[in-house]
Amino acid sequence: MATALIFLWLAAFPLMGSPGPATLSLAGLGAAYGMRRGIPYLIGIIIGTFTVLLMIASGVTALILAEPALVQILVVLAATYILYLAWKIATAPVITTPKADARVPSLPGGFLLAIANPKAFAAIGAVYSGHALPIGSVAGEAAVKIAALTAVIITVNTVWLAAGSALSRVLGDPKLGRAANIAFAVMLILSVAAALLGG
Repeated sequence: MATALIFLWLAAFPLMGSPGPATLSLAGLGAAYGMRRGIPYLIGIIIGTFTVLLMIASGVTALILAEPALVQILVVLAATYILYLAWKIATAPVITTPKADARVPSLPGGFLLAIANPKAFAAIGAVYSGHALPIGSVAGEAAVKIAALTAVIITVNTVWLAAGSALSRVLGDPKLGRAANIAFAVMLILSVAAALLGG
């Protein structure tokens, strides 16, 4: 089983950790506000992505996708929030001049983005359904997959927030910092457009 688990992780890390709405928003948040202030949003992303994983494992995703009106509502909510988040990142104060009262995207916002993130459903769905583990029971296999992929969710999202935060230290110059914030906002919008058009 160890070999099968390693292959699951080898597929999961690049698929789930590649640039997308959640990962780029975390990097942008880290660059704009720093690691510590991004942690509530990170927790929201992790809880939301874990919820997506449970929906895929339980088959609930198939029920949601069977209802086009519900899918459209989720897409509109996600797109609206992502545009708001891109604006918050683009207009955030450069990290060297942080405003203590600046409202940072929070846990509920991270959760909303994660559960409405088309890339999360595609990547997790592909890894979850594409790798069988040699375990005697369906429930046992599901439990191991959920545990293994939860570790991936926590790791990749934390790394993206930390990477953005580390980048903010390099971009202390107000002009460079502003340019980086705007670049992250644009990449976030483009990643969502790519995920929606690809889906």
